Amino acid sequence: MRMYDIIAKKRDGKELSKEEIEYFVDGYVKGNIPDYQVSSLLMAIYFKGMNPLETSNLTMSMAKSGEIIDLSSIPGIKVDKHSTGGVGDKTTLIISSMVASCGVPVAKMSGRSLGHTGGTIDKIESIPGISTTIDRDKFFDIVKEIGISIIGQSGNIVPADKKLYALRDVTATVESIPLIASSIMSKKIASGADCILLDVKAGSGAFMKNIDDALELAECMVSIGENVGRKTIALVTNMDKPLGNAIGNSLEIVEVCNVLKNNGPEDLTGICIDLAANMLYLANKGDLSVCYKLAKESLESGRAFSKFKEMIIAQGGDISVIENQNNFIKSNLREEVLSNKEGYIYSMDTEKCGIASMMLGAGRETKESTIDYNAGIVLNRKVGDYVKVGDKIATLYASTTDKISRGKDMLLDSINISKEKPNNMPIIYARVTNSCTEKY
Repeated sequence: MRMYDIIAKKRDGKELSKEEIEYFVDGYVKGNIPDYQVSSLLMAIYFKGMNPLETSNLTMSMAKSGEIIDLSSIPGIKVDKHSTGGVGDKTTLIISSMVASCGVPVAKMSGRSLGHTGGTIDKIESIPGISTTIDRDKFFDIVKEIGISIIGQSGNIVPADKKLYALRDVTATVESIPLIASSIMSKKIASGADCILLDVKAGSGAFMKNIDDALELAECMVSIGENVGRKTIALVTNMDKPLGNAIGNSLEIVEVCNVLKNNGPEDLTGICIDLAANMLYLANKGDLSVCYKLAKESLESGRAFSKFKEMIIAQGGDISVIENQNNFIKSNLREEVLSNKEGYIYSMDTEKCGIASMMLGAGRETKESTIDYNAGIVLNRKVGDYVKVGDKIATLYASTTDKISRGKDMLLDSINISKEKPNNMPIIYARVTNSCTEKY
């Protein structure tokens, strides 16, 4: 078998066999196939695409390139959840607590932020004392004992994706549905869950800027999951405005606590109930209507908040900041952003909102950047709200006046105020299963 022939075959739009895909993935990981040949194949895939079988075979070849975690020692059906990334998206911490409080084990490995999107591990590490670098045995023991643990990704999971993504990033082949889908799903499969829930974001703050592209990605990933024996559901959700009101790590933990105490923003609470209900459905806790009731009740009863606190204690976190969020250290500086126009907030460029938070110190411009856990934005007004000149739109938190100034300029640039009232957009656009796509 020759890499030259594989490149030519895909260049001509033909289907690659499982053996050919395994040959190129294995050879590239081992260093036997050079970057220039894999770059050519990636470009051929970008233009010619891959059918569902090819994409599934690519996903499994990537997943098998490293360690596949075995969660079988943890009793029950294990459901993983993945978000394609957004601004103010702290749903993992909320829904994991909701689901675990309903008796479904959550053994979750999450990532960090880069660019305008936040990372779950950065958010949880804003809690003083907490550890997210727990060894595998202790991780399993915590899940067995209390039903939930969230740690950082570690070990030799999907080395093929690390190499291929780095190459895609410099060869203009990132925006390929089969390559995006196999990248995401290979990591989910290697993480060992029985079932997978996908939150595919669409809008100005998402990687997929329009709904049609997000639907295509969702359908592709659901197909992969089902083809490799993982029950998979995807929700396509709105990222044309930040989720909730807080953007930034400890600020988002405060909002997580508010939702878990059933006192959070309506949009964030609503999507968490939907996501948690679908995770419970995947875990065979009943039909969707039963699972919605379970999810809502976990918040109303306080069980989800209690479960979150159990996890914080088990991983060494300072529970005092969870029981009283005023105990979080405050930023050195804060500044209110006031409206300079009267009218409706017609739109918010959500990516710019995320960039503004990053400029304040809440995110990473590069992998080497240091995060200020206390920096960020609290939105006092959102899309659809009517504002007058001088009304407070947001409050900014940072450590220096320069960061405040840069973040303020970017945030103001993200907001469009108009005399026209915007149409109400749903928070969830569609639900994708193996059998159908249901648009809302």
